[in-house]
Amino acid sequence: MKISLQYSGNYSKLLSSEIHHKIQTIHHLMATRSGTGADYLGWVDWPHSIHLESLREIQETADKICEQSNVLIVIGIGGSYIGSKAMLEALSTNFESSHPVEIIFAGHLVNGSYLKRLMHYLDSKEVTVNVVSKSGTTTEPAIAFHFLRNYMENRYGEEASSRIIVTTDENEGTLRSLAIEKGYKRFVIPHNIGGRYSVLTAVGLLPLAVAGYDIHQLINGAKSAAEEYSKLDLEKNPAIQYAVIRKHLYDSGYPVEILSTFESQLKYVQEWWKQLFAESEGKAGKGIFPTSVLYSTDLHSLGQYIQDGQRIVFETCLLIEKVQEDLTFVETKQNMDQLNYLNEVSLHEFNHICYKAASLAHLQGGVPQIAITIEQIDEEHLGHLFYFFMMACAYSAYLLDINPFDQPGVEEYKMNIFKFLKKPAYSYNRQLQTK
Repeated sequence: MKISLQYSGNYSKLLSSEIHHKIQTIHHLMATRSGTGADYLGWVDWPHSIHLESLREIQETADKICEQSNVLIVIGIGGSYIGSKAMLEALSTNFESSHPVEIIFAGHLVNGSYLKRLMHYLDSKEVTVNVVSKSGTTTEPAIAFHFLRNYMENRYGEEASSRIIVTTDENEGTLRSLAIEKGYKRFVIPHNIGGRYSVLTAVGLLPLAVAGYDIHQLINGAKSAAEEYSKLDLEKNPAIQYAVIRKHLYDSGYPVEILSTFESQLKYVQEWWKQLFAESEGKAGKGIFPTSVLYSTDLHSLGQYIQDGQRIVFETCLLIEKVQEDLTFVETKQNMDQLNYLNEVSLHEFNHICYKAASLAHLQGGVPQIAITIEQIDEEHLGHLFYFFMMACAYSAYLLDINPFDQPGVEEYKMNIFKFLKKPAYSYNRQLQTK
């Protein structure tokens, strides 16, 4: 299993002695856990360090949820929810759910109408809640959990404690303290893994297991990626290649990257990718702005800007070699729809031709092109792909001399919320800082 990466330019010409030296330095700092943000490099070895007992505990909990509930509410925001959502959407079908339990997300927005309607919907269901937050104080999920915990306690009484699961820090935090007091089942977000790099921990694994997918295969895919992308090889390691190309294009006046795909079930993988790269790189006035498009739909809207707009964009297309289901054209005698020229062409083949046509047009219009290809969409390949992007993102941020693992800008807006709402701890802390 391996990711294929293609670039429209001459990659070999990018490999200057300076780039070689920078990549070697980054590789050494990550391997020795001695670089900026090294306290949050736990994800690097995670696929190999996670214990089978931990996977067994997650699966047993998922089985229990499936026995007692037909709805699981996952409360979280940012990395505490988007990775789970991405995996579930990528693996599920569009119209028929084979999931033993319906999975609904909350806490990723603050919307009274949404929460009120959700609780009304739950009245006819059997419910389990999984709240995901390292600290337990992140405002949006804390608000959602406030209302949903009250709902669960009012509805189930003492039984609510067996229907609420907490995924949080091992040693500290408001949510951990509440879980101990109430007797909630707990899973750990490792202290050395940040939220947007936590998709392969219990944060993502528990909802995936509840949906009936194979979490062992997901980890196996990530293991193969960890082995492949830990190698210091600028010519053959696609994670390093992707980071080097991105840095070159950024330095060449292309500060915007568009991740495109023809696979609609990868929409939330794109959303996860945007959070990963935006929060990891967008600091100190630097960083590539990540955005996304879904083709062919967006070829008839944003495609115009990509083709003829400002030359500030480069495009990375995420391609899938094989699909599980497809349709193939068969010619008709009358040819009234004038589509007989598509005889024996499958829709997946059509999309690949559409990709080549769009890529060529955009390239001719001055848009540099990258293609990332995986064989198929399943648990193993998805785990591999997630790890690939995380490793490439770390290299990309380090090439910009950026700490990939903090998010000071996000913290700033949170402080402003506390200020406007006159949160007591915020006012007290601010008073201390001014003395």
